Amino acid sequence: MPTIAHSVSLIESLKARRTKLAALVDFPVIFWSGQSSARNFPANTYPFRTSSHFLYFAGLPLEKAAIRLDGSKLTLFMDEASPASALWHGASPTRDDVAEMIGANDARPLADLLAQSDHAATIAVQDQVTQFQQSRVLNRAVTPAHDPHGIDRQLAQAIVSLRLTHDELALTELRNAAAVSIAAHKAGMAATRAASTEAEIRAAMEGVILANNMTCAYASIVTIHGEVLHNNHYHHALQPGDLLLADVGAEAVSGWASDITRTWAVSGKFSSTQRAVYDIVLAAHDACIAAVRPGVEYRDIHLLAAKTIAAGLVDLGILRGQVDDLVEQDAHALFFPHGVGHLLGLDVHDMEDLGDLAGYAVGRSRSDRFGLNYLRCDRPLQTGMVVTIEPGFYQVPAILNDRDRRAKYQHAVNWDRLTQFADVRGIRIEDDVLVTETGVEVLTAALPTSAEAIEQFV
Repeated sequence: MPTIAHSVSLIESLKARRTKLAALVDFPVIFWSGQSSARNFPANTYPFRTSSHFLYFAGLPLEKAAIRLDGSKLTLFMDEASPASALWHGASPTRDDVAEMIGANDARPLADLLAQSDHAATIAVQDQVTQFQQSRVLNRAVTPAHDPHGIDRQLAQAIVSLRLTHDELALTELRNAAAVSIAAHKAGMAATRAASTEAEIRAAMEGVILANNMTCAYASIVTIHGEVLHNNHYHHALQPGDLLLADVGAEAVSGWASDITRTWAVSGKFSSTQRAVYDIVLAAHDACIAAVRPGVEYRDIHLLAAKTIAAGLVDLGILRGQVDDLVEQDAHALFFPHGVGHLLGLDVHDMEDLGDLAGYAVGRSRSDRFGLNYLRCDRPLQTGMVVTIEPGFYQVPAILNDRDRRAKYQHAVNWDRLTQFADVRGIRIEDDVLVTETGVEVLTAALPTSAEAIEQFV
């Protein structure tokens, strides 16, 4: 089991989270940690990641464990490590040691939980073996958290209300993950001088994360094909005229994540067309961060990004028309098809295992509009929330070559002018932003965003 520095303040923070949950639900709750899945044979497993809901209330990245909360009482269920485990993996803390670390009242073998039926609420974990255990213990199918009925839905709503904003323990971990991610991006920029493929830059960036005893919070995006939004191929050769988009973030041992994107010229110098579009994306990025404060609708932040990008593209002669009309028609989404960001916390897209329950305020649902249907968050901002701000510009062939869209936007887009920007496949600039009582704290501000500073790094 990975070690995390534990202290009285940690136990107090975990107890405070559990106390708040107990005040919101009037039924017992069980959280399972989950277990690893075999990669190609049983002993060769994929890297294990503990359920985030378990981590939030237990604080330790345990495997094959569960906790049961009944009011103020916390019971830990896990087995002692076997002699074979000690042979292959070294000594592990005892069950009683772990119980003390997390402030549990009682510690029992996992079989004690599995041998009984329980009328408790839970959140479904990702691996099928543990899902079967959940159904067996609860004597029912585990209700999806987005189902409008049942205690699992009530539990999910209570968790969302707690995890939407972050306590000091969480913010400390988020800042640590951000600091490592910043160092990783600087290493990637520096490695570009001698690199010949995307893979070499990825290696430099992920090496920093690993050297700091962290893991990647998601599959790294390090690509010259920035128009592929979640590109996870790294074999492309780097050419002097390419832009490289790197979306790489560290995850601390405790599970708290960072998420940063920077885009730079492989040659170290943006072309005039690349610089023109980069500055538009940066203007949207800066305007959105400046607008963040408690009470502001995140949807309005997204629309501000859309209008800023549309205005810049009008100035460049790529779009034609009035900015408000273009955004209302979703013309901007031809080049900025995704949302401006998402919640950030224990999950890089925080709590998205609950569907839109976390991202969307009660009574709201996703729009079917081209320019809004990928918006991951639609709720008022609150003090203590952390969100990403990540506007972008992309020339996605599947969008721009779509016959129906070209017909719909034939007068809104100067297609001939657009061909002059063929060296701009994709640009994204992303930072992690904490909503404070008076405005914002950019957790990733130590990594510059201006074109001049980026060029100096590369």
